Amino acid sequence: MEQYIVSARKYRPTTFESVVGQRALTDTLRNAIRQNHLAHAYLFCGPRGVGKTTCARIFAKTINCLNPTAEHDACNECESCLAFNEQRSFNIHELDAASNNSVEDIRTLIQEVRIPPQIGKYSVYIIDEVHMLSAGAFNALLKTLEEPPSYAIFILATTEKHKVLPTILSRCQVYDFSRITVADIIAHLQYIARQEGITVSEEALNIVAQKADGGLRDALSIFDQLVAFCGNEIKYEQARDVLNVLDSDYYFRLVDTLLQSDVSQALLILNEVLGRGFDAGHFITGFAQHLRDVLVAKDAATIQLLETSDTIRKHYAEQAAHCDALWLFRALDIINTCDINYRTSRNKRLTVELCLVKLSQLTAAPVQQPAPKAQTPQAPQTSPKVQTPQTPQPGLKAPTPQAMPQMPNIPIIPNIPSINPAAQAAKQPAVSAPDTEAVSTSSEENRPFTLDQLYDAWAGLKSIFVGEPRLLAVLSEHRPQLIDAEHCELMLANPWQQNEFKKHGKKAMDHIRKVLHNSKLQLTLKVAEFDTSHRAYTAEEKYKVLVGLNAELANLKSALSLQLE
Repeated sequence: MEQYIVSARKYRPTTFESVVGQRALTDTLRNAIRQNHLAHAYLFCGPRGVGKTTCARIFAKTINCLNPTAEHDACNECESCLAFNEQRSFNIHELDAASNNSVEDIRTLIQEVRIPPQIGKYSVYIIDEVHMLSAGAFNALLKTLEEPPSYAIFILATTEKHKVLPTILSRCQVYDFSRITVADIIAHLQYIARQEGITVSEEALNIVAQKADGGLRDALSIFDQLVAFCGNEIKYEQARDVLNVLDSDYYFRLVDTLLQSDVSQALLILNEVLGRGFDAGHFITGFAQHLRDVLVAKDAATIQLLETSDTIRKHYAEQAAHCDALWLFRALDIINTCDINYRTSRNKRLTVELCLVKLSQLTAAPVQQPAPKAQTPQAPQTSPKVQTPQTPQPGLKAPTPQAMPQMPNIPIIPNIPSINPAAQAAKQPAVSAPDTEAVSTSSEENRPFTLDQLYDAWAGLKSIFVGEPRLLAVLSEHRPQLIDAEHCELMLANPWQQNEFKKHGKKAMDHIRKVLHNSKLQLTLKVAEFDTSHRAYTAEEKYKVLVGLNAELANLKSALSLQLE
């Protein structure tokens, strides 16, 4: 049986033309060969599997070719090229610095540099993973690297350029290899599939390219894995199952569901994803990326930023046509907040489910938001009662759908402070002043609000009182509690905090009423009570307390001549 060779080795590029995704670098190296402007040291750096060692080998083979072609490529016919192809060339030396990183290894290499090439013009020394050399090994290499013999060329390759000593970098020409794009990976895999007689869908190759994350060697390894499982015909569903990738179809379905405000179906999609073993945090991160891609696809100029196949890019464009830009902005804001809270949440699934519930209520936000302002002079309180049952799901509270779309605006419109409790009786006109201003927004005058909305508005106060560090400390430590629909209470630690809060009570109350659209809201300040009774700390004080409880202890102390310590 013929020996099997993996695709990464079988289809390894042998010419600069066949290198994938590094056109600028290969053209530079080819021009240097054509003009005979060869440096004595090169540093190839970049992610794994992008062609650093491959380009080093092609470069070494080409400069030693005895009969180069008109395009300045190796001829593959001379003795030097044949020796290289059969892996018996004495002109090209490869050193793995991961396992040969000591000073003695570099000294041995320096001794070999003194030997001139037998065939060809140059002795090329390729050092892989050069960043793993010890500090002593780097220092031993410095002098030879700076002034090598005329026939010696060093090519250093690394994935971590920042770990290479600056003295080494200054002696090399640095070439930064970039990640290979999804389109280039797909095109190369299609070429290999044709050569091997394999039928594979473009969607399946897109999964492979996304999974490889810019590394062609990783993509070829994944492709071999699919061939081993599927045979000569690879379908999208098979690739998805073998690689255990969260299908983008879930995200497309979820967006369509959220646009229809179908909370139940959204939760079922999440349950289906979790049932397949995917982490909820991975799901929410992927969904944020999906919405970003939908937003990018709304403009023909930016849709090219999507690194995916043409078929999936077209699918994104179709969904983007049905999504309002404002909806996407607010959805991304909610998902970003969910992603932040997910790491510290104890009930992670509930956090994601609440995010989906909020997203499902954004559908009518761009259209419904200006409607209350137009109808405010006609129906101050009936407008919310009539509209809210039509927008949300039957099981949700009526005020929530109207308040949710405005939540991203809270940082823009500064939020809640509180009112001086003494002003409730002594300064009643100060409370009625905001009521007078609220007449201009009659339909918003007494809108109901939830505790979460109160907390969000409270957090927004920090943007108002930026220049008040003492008050900011109070806002961070304490939050008001909702007593009823028109009254909340703030418990403070001491009278100092109460006095500090009173200075800004009027301004704070004005903002909380505007943000929550409730002119009747009142805030009461309370100070926590502390036990001020004296406690016994010294030995004498403790003794007096005990004698007060039992007088016989004094007689015992006197009879035994005991001393207090």
